[in-house]
Amino acid sequence: MAAELMREGTPDELLLDCHVFDYPRLMQFAETHAGAYAAAAPFPHIVIDEFLSDDFVRFVCARFPDLRERPGQEAVSAQTDDGRPAQAGKRWISRESAVDIAIRCLYWELNSGAFLAFLERLTGIAPLLPDPYLAGGGLHETQRGGFLRVHADFNRQPELGLARRLNLLVYLNPDWNPAWGGDLELWDADMAQCVQRVPPLGGRCVIFSTSRNSFHGHPHPLACPEGQARRSLAMYYYTHDAVAAPARHDTLWQALPGEK
Repeated sequence: MAAELMREGTPDELLLDCHVFDYPRLMQFAETHAGAYAAAAPFPHIVIDEFLSDDFVRFVCARFPDLRERPGQEAVSAQTDDGRPAQAGKRWISRESAVDIAIRCLYWELNSGAFLAFLERLTGIAPLLPDPYLAGGGLHETQRGGFLRVHADFNRQPELGLARRLNLLVYLNPDWNPAWGGDLELWDADMAQCVQRVPPLGGRCVIFSTSRNSFHGHPHPLACPEGQARRSLAMYYYTHDAVAAPARHDTLWQALPGEK
């Protein structure tokens, strides 16, 4: 669904003011779509088109760091239980100090009290806490041939031990061709079928509840041209209620049907 949730203004004005969104409009959106969020299959989620405008996405992309120049950020070491590569061709950066001030301003707003109130109203999960360390979050980039196997995420914030409850993904691919693949796939709890596919189109936002069974990924190698990449911004949200995550676990990688 398309939404007009941003304030009026140029991208640099909005970011440097740390006030990107129109919060009355955002809260009305949450009120209207909370029921659909809770009822979504295979687990609670929502896809919001035009969460960020095309101009805004291009402004952020122009400041996206060259992750190829940052050794040690490649996510190539993870493996499934049977030794298969869990991900390939992916780089990320979580440290605020390593990104442009405009991107930091976007981080700050997405972790602000006003934005948390929107998420709480939409999802019914409260009180939510942001992650100041951006553990596993921040900017992500996957190159041609790269993939991320279907998985459920780690369920505790490493430094604070908080229970992970929500993922928010914003895609930063203004000229993405769906034929290149890279769809976010949402799978059922039995890993029997993919229930939802979401192309990573620029400005699109996906918010979903996390659990041991919130299986998601983009498991098929990207077919984008050399020089293109699948880019996203990822933010994760937590609660301090230990009941929500009774036992700590790391990422739970899954095999696709036919691989077992």
